[in-house]
Amino acid sequence: MCTENAIRMLAGSFVLLSLVLYQLVSPWGLILAGFVGLNLMQSSLTGFCPAESMLRRLGVQSCAARSK
Repeated sequence: MCTENAIRMLAGSFVLLSLVLYQLVSPWGLILAGFVGLNLMQSSLTGFCPAESMLRRLGVQSCAARSK
């Protein structure tokens, strides 16, 4: 799995986790979904994604690097 796919998987997992927290724990669980959305918007505007940095440190390669 490359970083771009891993980021999508991570964001989707956090949104689903947020919905589960909302249903089972508290309405405050939706804050996580809001944070994920804001992070995705910030990333699209600035080009900086904290999750991508973390995944690269863990050894996940970029999709562009894998296709070469």
